[in-house]
Amino acid sequence: MAIVRLFAAARDAAGTSRDELPGDTVDAVLAVASQRYGDAFTRVLASSKIWVNGEPAQSDDHVGSADELAVLPPVSGGCT
Repeated sequence: MAIVRLFAAARDAAGTSRDELPGDTVDAVLAVASQRYGDAFTRVLASSKIWVNGEPAQSDDHVGSADELAVLPPVSGGCT
């Protein structure tokens, strides 16, 4: 089980900011997250950056129970 932290639109789509999900790779954990949270989350995930323990992650990176996986959707904003 990896700790998954969800931010901004990912948090909104999932309805939570934190969860623990099974999987031994980044892809496996995100597949479980997509099943659990549904299509809206999956759409956000497609444009999100994924980090593990504060470092950019690759889809086949190994994750374990002590690892924190962060889903960071693109952020827009600025002065108007």
